[in-house]
This record gives sequence, C-alpha cells and structure tokens, in this order.
Amino acid sequence: MSEQHRIEQAVRGDMNELAVLLHENYSFLFKYALKLTMNSACAEDLVQDTMVRCMEKIHTYNGESRFSSWLITIATRLYYDMMRRKKVENRWREQEQGLRQLRYQMESCNIEWTTAMELLGELTYEQRAPIVLKHYYGYQVNEIANMLNVQAGTVKSRLHYGLEKLRKEWEQDE
Repeated sequence: MSEQHRIEQAVRGDMNELAVLLHENYSFLFKYALKLTMNSACAEDLVQDTMVRCMEKIHTYNGESRFSSWLITIATRLYYDMMRRKKVENRWREQEQGLRQLRYQMESCNIEWTTAMELLGELTYEQRAPIVLKHYYGYQVNEIANMLNVQAGTVKSRLHYGLEKLRKEWEQDE
C-alpha cells in the first residue's frame, strides 16, 4: 500500500494506517529531534508529543506537504513551545534564587527585609521598574517612559497591573 493511500485512510480515521505511518516515520523523526534538542531523552519526549499531536490533528493534514514534513513542522513548533516554557521557568528560578540571596545579604547586614520587598520581588521586572521609579523615587510617567524606552501608555499599563498584583498579594498575606 502506498504512503498516499495510507495517509488518506488515516485522515478518514483508520488508526491502523496511522500507526503504520507513524512507525514508518519514527526513525526519521527521532533523528531530526535528536539534532534539534541535542539530548536523547528530550528527543524521545519530543517525538512522543509529536506523534500524539499527529494523532489528534491527522484530520487537518491537507497533503500540501509531504507527511514527514508535516511531522517535522509539528515537532519544531512543539520544540519552540518547550524552549519558551523553559526560558520562562529558568527566568523564574533565577529570580527566586536572586531574591533569596538578596534577602540573606540584607538580613546579614541587619537591614530589615520588609513585606514590601518580598512583594516587589514577586513582580516581573517589567512591572517592578516602573513601580519603583514612580512610587519610591517620584518620577512621572513620561520620565519613566523615557528612561525605559517605552511608550507612556505601556508604563501606565505596567503600573496598573503591577499595583493590582501587589494589592492582591498583600490582601492574601493579611
């Protein structure tokens, strides 16, 4: 049976034909994932996630590209999503470690670690900078926008959402 016929059957819902297609493309997909991730465990996870996504979305395959190219597209997008999540997780982890280190340094120097400092540490840097500049140092929105090289509306938005988050966290702590 040709690959094209298998694809047509799989698109119509024949899971046996889809299983054959995935089996035939597994080695190719794994080698691609290995080169992409440079980590065999990560590559295995990526191939599994790709195959699950393929099973979920096989009905959307339109035949404009080769089936293997479609699988690579899925794998690449899943890999990019995974890397974005890791980037966010790493940023959060680094921020947490930095916050603990700062707290330890301040307490070592007999400087009080306040609830306000704790809450500021939970904000993103994009929200923290405008709040500190406005409410600790008294700068105006236009001055802050100029300092941060963003629009005044962006500063207002970051102030609003940052302060809203601080209020919620403050209320939860009380």
